[in-house]
Amino acid sequence: MTSLATPTPVRPPAWPIIPDRLEDLGIPRAMVMDLVLRFLWLHGAGTLRSLHDNLKLSFPILETLFHQFRQQQLLEVKGMQGNDYSFTLTNAGRALASSRNEVCQYAGPAPVSLPQYHQVVKAQAAKVRLSRNSLREAFSDLVLSDELLDQLGPSLIGHQSLFLYGGTGNGKTSIAERILRVYRDTVVVPYAVEVDGHVIALFDPVVHRRAPHKDELLDPRWVACERPCITMGGELSASMLELRLDEATGVFVAPCQMKSNNGILIIDDFGRQMLSPRQLLNRWVVPLDRRVDYLTLASGMKFQIPFEMMVVFSTNLNPYELADEAFLRRIQTKVLVDNISPAVFDKIFQRVVDTNQAPCEPGAAEYLRQRCAAAGSKHLRACYPMDIYRLVRAISEYEGRPVRLTRANMDRAVALYFARGADAQTV
Repeated sequence: MTSLATPTPVRPPAWPIIPDRLEDLGIPRAMVMDLVLRFLWLHGAGTLRSLHDNLKLSFPILETLFHQFRQQQLLEVKGMQGNDYSFTLTNAGRALASSRNEVCQYAGPAPVSLPQYHQVVKAQAAKVRLSRNSLREAFSDLVLSDELLDQLGPSLIGHQSLFLYGGTGNGKTSIAERILRVYRDTVVVPYAVEVDGHVIALFDPVVHRRAPHKDELLDPRWVACERPCITMGGELSASMLELRLDEATGVFVAPCQMKSNNGILIIDDFGRQMLSPRQLLNRWVVPLDRRVDYLTLASGMKFQIPFEMMVVFSTNLNPYELADEAFLRRIQTKVLVDNISPAVFDKIFQRVVDTNQAPCEPGAAEYLRQRCAAAGSKHLRACYPMDIYRLVRAISEYEGRPVRLTRANMDRAVALYFARGADAQTV
């Protein structure tokens, strides 16, 4: 009988294995010792298990430090918890930990070295195979033409920067947010990175979504995650592109582009940020071209980090009024997300109806197109069907009756949706 056993998954070669010696951590020995001292000082006591779970260090390394601290009379054993030691700091240990805590209060997972971070990020650079069919599957909840898909495909395969432009409400942001679907693999992200004796906190549970894995050899200082996707809108400022020092803890926080390495960074509504387009473009001319960025510590020391991500700019402004030729050359693909045709409008309308199981009168899609034009809209927008449906639903809930896409209800919704006035333009 033929065996149908599930094959053992192949381990990604870029994933770091558990280091069992202090020398293999790649970070200063003093930093590792400080982490243990600060943890015990903050918690009062600890075990090898608690240190392993919180500092993500292997038991061989912790046992080495445990014996070293006992020899230096920094620790005293209080008892046993099963096969594990329970211990606290001595007076000398508390005094040393207190002084080290004044320099930096970080007591989380041990950081990884900057060279290792470079190596892993570069090795995890996205590689995808796409066809029109697989791309259509990724964007299955949007109504996109084959022409638009054929423009997006080459950019996604090359994992190059992408400029989406066109009229407002045509789906640029929706397209950008779904690009992540073409990547089906898992990457590893470190909790923190060590640079010149400083800690840079990198793993962000809001951005980095954990992914299941069965690799028992993975260095626990790294977290298996889905590829990240960060969207920055009008709130983007110059300071968000640089390291931020938490004065209270002495820990640096990684900027958005560092957190989005091996993933996607979306600059939404480009041209409307607190940071001017020229400032942003000048800041990223080199990173976009060479795929490396430079950050600066509080001491003034500059260091290099990978800039290994797809940057997606989305705007309804004219690209050539936002950026000069030198910058646009570094954005490999420019895709116009144009106004939609009546046929596409009707497909989107029907999808809204089907998804929300909303009863509607015959010819409702055509009627809505006519009402939008009568209200002054010069172009059909992909957002109109859903926006109008939401207004109809709100009107129906307000009046305590079932939701129906009738002509009367759509008339009321259109009147609320489009701005009018003697000097106002329809939006």
